[in-house]
Parts: sequence; C-alpha cells; structure tokens
Amino acid sequence: MSDEPVQGRMTTDGDREVVVFLIGMRVNSWRAVRSWLPVFRAMPRMLKELARDPDSGMLAYRPLVGPGRSFGVLQYWDSKEKLFAYATDPDGAHRPAWAAFNRRAREGRNKVGFWHETYVVPAGSYESIYVNMPSFGLGKALGTVPVGRRGERAADRMAA
Repeated sequence: MSDEPVQGRMTTDGDREVVVFLIGMRVNSWRAVRSWLPVFRAMPRMLKELARDPDSGMLAYRPLVGPGRSFGVLQYWDSKEKLFAYATDPDGAHRPAWAAFNRRAREGRNKVGFWHETYVVPAGSYESIYVNMPSFGLGKALGTVPVGRRGERAADRMAA
C-alpha cells in the first residue's frame, strides 16, 4: 500500500464489527537476552504468516514501541473466531512460539513479561478521521471514504 498522503478528510469505510487485538512484551532484564530475544523475534514470523494468508482474518497491523522496555503490535481482525482459530492452529507459527515463551518464562524467572488485550467493537461503535494521511490504522484495515459519506462530525459518524 502507498505511503503517499490521501488529500482531504477521510474516514473509515464500513459499518461492521471489527476486532482490535493488542499484544506485546516487556523486557524486565536487558541482560537476560536469552529470555526476551526469542519472544521479540517470534512476532515478525507470525505477522508474515498472517499477511501471506488473506483468509487468516488479520486485516492490518502496526508495531508499537515504548515506553522504555515495552514493544507491541496493534492488530485489526475480521472476527474473534478467526483470531481464536489462529491462536489454536496446531500448524501455525503461534502454537510453537507460545510453548517456547512459556518454557522461557519459567526458566527465566520473570525476565520478560507478556500481555494481550482483545476488544470486539460492534458496528457503529467506532469512528475515525484521517486528514492528509496515508492509509493508517483502522482506515488501513477497512478502507477509507470521504468524510461526507459518513458524516461531517464524529457524533454523526458514530450514529450512522
């Protein structure tokens, strides 16, 4: 997708449910490289696997950095069922990465932390605006349209 700004005021295209999944790690000890580096390296493999499969359900993602020792990924998913299916797929990259993380977490005595949050956002319960921006965030996941199609004000877009 192009990194060129789309001129004007755009908003997310779509009045559908979307799943927002945040996942990340925190380095609790920089010196314990064997504990946190494999966790850090596992996510790009999973993201590549998901991006190669348009039926996976992952619509878009964006890396998150900070503060300090924290790293994460913001992901948009088509449905919670597809997210859960990926998490439990015995042939996918997630299962071995999760097993390895749990093993290292036990051996590493809290040298690395892990977290995730999942939000199922019903249709009509979100709005967005992008002014002179390239494809970004929820707009990248669902596509964008000119603001006028969904309402000039945030309250209008939420009510639609």
